[in-house]
Amino acid sequence: MSSGSSHSSHRSGYGSIEHSGFSPTSKAMENGHLVHRSSGAREEAQPLLTEAPPTADIIVISDSELPNAQDDSRRPNVILKQNQEENVSRLAIPSSDEDEDCDVDIRSHDADSGDNPDQISSCDAIIHLLKGNIGTGILAMPDAIKNSGLLVGSILLVIMSFFCVTCMHMLVENSNILCQRTKNRSLDYAKTAELSFSTSGSTRLAGLAKHARKTVNVFLCITQLGFCCVYFVFVSQNVKQVMDHHFTPLNYHIYMLMVLIPMLALCSIRNLRYLNPVSLLANFLQFGGLGCTFFYLLQDLPFSWDRKIFATWEQLPLFFGTAVYAFEGIGVVLPIENQMRNKNELRGPAGVLNTSMVTVTCLYIAVAFFGYLKYGENVLGSITLNLPVEQWLAQAIIIAFSMAIFFSYGLQFYVPVQILLPYVQQKFGRSLKVEFALRYGLVMLTFTLAAAIPKLDLFISLVGAMSSSTLALMAPPIIDTVTNWEKLSAWRASRNLFLFSLGFLGFLTGTFVSLKNIVHYFAS
Repeated sequence: MSSGSSHSSHRSGYGSIEHSGFSPTSKAMENGHLVHRSSGAREEAQPLLTEAPPTADIIVISDSELPNAQDDSRRPNVILKQNQEENVSRLAIPSSDEDEDCDVDIRSHDADSGDNPDQISSCDAIIHLLKGNIGTGILAMPDAIKNSGLLVGSILLVIMSFFCVTCMHMLVENSNILCQRTKNRSLDYAKTAELSFSTSGSTRLAGLAKHARKTVNVFLCITQLGFCCVYFVFVSQNVKQVMDHHFTPLNYHIYMLMVLIPMLALCSIRNLRYLNPVSLLANFLQFGGLGCTFFYLLQDLPFSWDRKIFATWEQLPLFFGTAVYAFEGIGVVLPIENQMRNKNELRGPAGVLNTSMVTVTCLYIAVAFFGYLKYGENVLGSITLNLPVEQWLAQAIIIAFSMAIFFSYGLQFYVPVQILLPYVQQKFGRSLKVEFALRYGLVMLTFTLAAAIPKLDLFISLVGAMSSSTLALMAPPIIDTVTNWEKLSAWRASRNLFLFSLGFLGFLTGTFVSLKNIVHYFAS
């Protein structure tokens, strides 16, 4: 800046505003406002809010770059003030009138406005939540009822749904609290866990913040890779069922090898945006196949008293593992909320979350009840394996579900890659070879585990009990307790202790019984 008519500009990530024709001896920035100095007197800027053109930039000049830098009480300052609620940057600039100054609102391109094309409506959020919760788990619901009984299992599904949705609400509520506390715009699951400890007010708990984030990431990886293993088993078994009907029966592992090659190709896609068409196709195939499945489930039903009301206590842990596996959508709740145009519509008695989960629960109970009522003790790990494969409609349903789950593999696979890739690149360097080595290595890991344990029902129960229970039932109560540590009420502490104990009990018993049955399967 010169003493004459100078051309000054300030730069940030928002845009460019340039103004000329004022001298630093006559005008200066103080406390975020440009004021007019005249004969030793000072006038405060009069705010006049206008909208800057979208291509505008603000150039921020540090104090050291200003001429005649003085102490804080005398030197002019150029300060960029950010409004956290409206994401608006305000900068006072001189107007054309020598006696007036004005404030200009500079709105960032990524502000939370309704014009952001990346934001989604409440209807879109419901669709995403339905897709995030309806996968292979819904097809395993009849097997869950077999391990609990027709009446007892149906009631327990409602109770399990209530507990899981409660934990989802807890996670969203605490994420919002932590966003306000730390001035973050959005948080994911692992970051929410970390900040709940670091901002708890307890020095001892703050020291566990990084461990909390790493623990959540570990279980997210285990859960997502577990889903991928289940998807391998599901696709291979269903393809084998159809192919064996038309051709010479082959070994199950042959079909796994046939599925492996396209799986590797699918997981070579590095940009999630290119998986969007695949996701839409998977949604169409999955919901279409689910609707057609009811055509078989509602035919020639026996009387309900021909089925067990209650199974055995020894089988209940298997029910727990399968049921909590089915409620697999807690990991997508925060990403969906972060993308919503009206985030306050997610919560509430008739909000997006409750509406979606009530719909999901009704579908779960319907498939579970009628599936077990139809096939009884003969029901398999996926209801598609019980369909009459000699009929063309049943074959179409099986193929549709197989394609839908195959395409969903890439989406589930994306999460652990994003979590693990920074650690791998930090150790081996940033290169495409390192990234693709990680991708193909994880695919081969899921392939090996799926080939070793080809029992779909046991695999689902094991993944649900070991990892899904941690994310769905144990982590949210811990996060809620630590977030509200300084004002923890007796009721909140009791509720959180109950939910954590339920999840921990299911984790221990479900994992033990699933592993015991897997060992028995290999032994026999």
